[in-house]
Amino acid sequence: MTRAGNEVYVGPGDLPPVVPVFPLAGVLLLPRRLLPLNVFEPRYLALVEAVLSGDRLIGMIQPKIGGTAVMPSRPPLETVGCLGRLTQYAETGDGRLMIGLTGVARFRMVEELAATTPYRQVTIDCTPYIGDFEPGRGEAGVDRASVLATLDAWLEANSLELDRSHFHEAGNEALVDGLAMMSPCGAREKQALLEAEDPARRAELLVAITQMELGGGGAGPGGGLQ
Repeated sequence: MTRAGNEVYVGPGDLPPVVPVFPLAGVLLLPRRLLPLNVFEPRYLALVEAVLSGDRLIGMIQPKIGGTAVMPSRPPLETVGCLGRLTQYAETGDGRLMIGLTGVARFRMVEELAATTPYRQVTIDCTPYIGDFEPGRGEAGVDRASVLATLDAWLEANSLELDRSHFHEAGNEALVDGLAMMSPCGAREKQALLEAEDPARRAELLVAITQMELGGGGAGPGGGLQ
């Protein structure tokens, strides 16, 4: 089972078949990790207000990479996203909302509904990712030393000072998934990290992405593990 705030989810049967989605390029959410979001568009303000009175679940998904949108405001979506529960909420006083989503489980999008709401809604299937409900599944296979060494190399290459103690103290799943979410890599890499089978495979990808960037002469414009 996985916990998000005060709610516990044992498996896919605890999740609704239809969820609202927040399409956002280059953003990654993973189970049990927290994603802070600054919400200001009217359609997504409406989405947050709607879920507050319901199950508080929102699907984070990227617009389809390389896809061509017939309607710019409704680009085609990737097929895999991650469901998050709204666990933090604050009004800013200027019309925006600061929220936090705690990841529950990844999902495969079955189809998008012809919804009349200002935000988009899709039917989902979480059964391909049933392992997401088991905290720590696959983390024993993480090459922790390689992950930490690659992190150190990236920080040094970018001349960044960072307290690394919390990385060294974190469990393998929290370490890998936290770094994957923090990584300012591109949308394609983010999608690959999302779809990785487990933390061990995600760690391999994260190390490979970072080493490719380091081998290419360090961070490009904007910096990042690209």
